[in-house]
Amino acid sequence: MSQGDGPVLVVDDGAVRTLTLNRPDRLNAFTATSYRLLAELLVEADQDAEVHALILRGAGRAFSSGVDLDALRERPDAAAQLGETFDELLEALVTLDTPLLAAVHGSAVGFGATVLLHCDLVLVAEDARLRFPFTSLGTAPEAGSSMLLTALVGPQRAADFLFTSRWIGAAEAVSAGLALRSCPPERLEAETMDLAREVAAQPPVAVATAKRLLREARTEPLEEAFARERREARQLSARMGPMGTAPQRASP
Repeated sequence: MSQGDGPVLVVDDGAVRTLTLNRPDRLNAFTATSYRLLAELLVEADQDAEVHALILRGAGRAFSSGVDLDALRERPDAAAQLGETFDELLEALVTLDTPLLAAVHGSAVGFGATVLLHCDLVLVAEDARLRFPFTSLGTAPEAGSSMLLTALVGPQRAADFLFTSRWIGAAEAVSAGLALRSCPPERLEAETMDLAREVAAQPPVAVATAKRLLREARTEPLEEAFARERREARQLSARMGPMGTAPQRASP
């Protein structure tokens, strides 16, 4: 399969399918359209018996800068539409049986960072920088990150990352457990593909079973985290205004 146009590109290499976020002029920021398209592509890949591993990457100079705040401000119904399609994407991520790898270069901000918590294996280029900017935006953590981040890096580091909205470099991302390893930017694509092929070479049913077992214990707590985050985001929006209108300490 090959899809060479639109906000998400699709390329197959044997049993490995690569999904490339393709809004490089906006640092691959998400809109409702790209949320929905990525959700549909994940579901489609999961139903394709020929796809044994998935890679998520970004075109241009960044992985993803998160939600497109300009698009969010342009239309009065944008926030509701974004929330609906965001939930569709979360559902696709948490039910995905196909192993999902991420190749991260440049900046990964907001959902560009929290989506990595739903990936099974993450490789980062040495120039990669991650940021969970929710406090600086005046909103609540999203995508289950309030639970997943704590489980992954521990409560102290999770509090540091979320309270300060600071940048996290590639070396720290690896040491904290946010990524498996780092590599030179020019090696990122090849090393991620090599790892994806290694995963894809295993019996896909056995890999899917292992993935389900790994995620099973966190499924119910994750759904509860989604609900808490949505509730807190609504309350913060009522107090501070919609996301993107609160003062920011640093720009992505």
